[in-house]
Amino acid sequence: MEYAVVTVPAAPVRRKARHQYEMVNQLLFGEMVEVLKFKKDKWVKVRSLHDNYPGWMTRNMLELTDEKQTTASAEYITADMMNLVTLHQHKMNVPLASSLPGLINGKGMIGNLAYEVSGNYINRHQQSLNTERLVQLTNAWLNVPYMWGGRTMLGVDCSGFVQVNYKMMGIDLPRDAWQQAQEGKSVKKLKEAQTGDLAFFDDKEEIVHVGILLGPETIIHSSGKVRMDTIDKKGIIHSEYGKRTHQLK
Repeated sequence: MEYAVVTVPAAPVRRKARHQYEMVNQLLFGEMVEVLKFKKDKWVKVRSLHDNYPGWMTRNMLELTDEKQTTASAEYITADMMNLVTLHQHKMNVPLASSLPGLINGKGMIGNLAYEVSGNYINRHQQSLNTERLVQLTNAWLNVPYMWGGRTMLGVDCSGFVQVNYKMMGIDLPRDAWQQAQEGKSVKKLKEAQTGDLAFFDDKEEIVHVGILLGPETIIHSSGKVRMDTIDKKGIIHSEYGKRTHQLK
């Protein structure tokens, strides 16, 4: 069994091993994968270790590593929307919630490559889920454009938005909305929900959307762009147009 780590700011993960196929996910700098299959010299099928999500990547975005580094706890992650990292003497800007494996005093190793991070980072296992922090984290994403498969401030989908923000609070969630809906505890009525709970929305019984509750009548979610809208027991009402856009599951 082989493992690898992402060495670029945000690596596209595709449904099949060609650039023409859709991007189904992004993996952030420092996130670990299990290598499932190689295809020719360019493509590799991977499964991300934090959520078991499969897909195809190009090999130049990965550095092979060993099982010891892969299984070590990567408790540190970047804390700003953009963060300067120097990897093997090359500088790059990596997004919020990028993983920093083996970090000690701002320095670490990715495979056999040394890296150094400038700026703010946090130990995500020391974070707590509270209203003030949740609002601060999620509001920083307002107006980020929707992008299928995206997980960064340059483009994010609904479940990627949820997943990255909960990673910031030390909670690993699955990748897709329907998978996230199978986690945690169900809340029967909207009025019983708390700030920070996830709300799911369906189309013909299939869960197709997710957002984060910021209050009994407010939800933040990625739909067209990251936005705050009104929510009631039937679903989401667009705050600008007054039209219902999503049916609450």
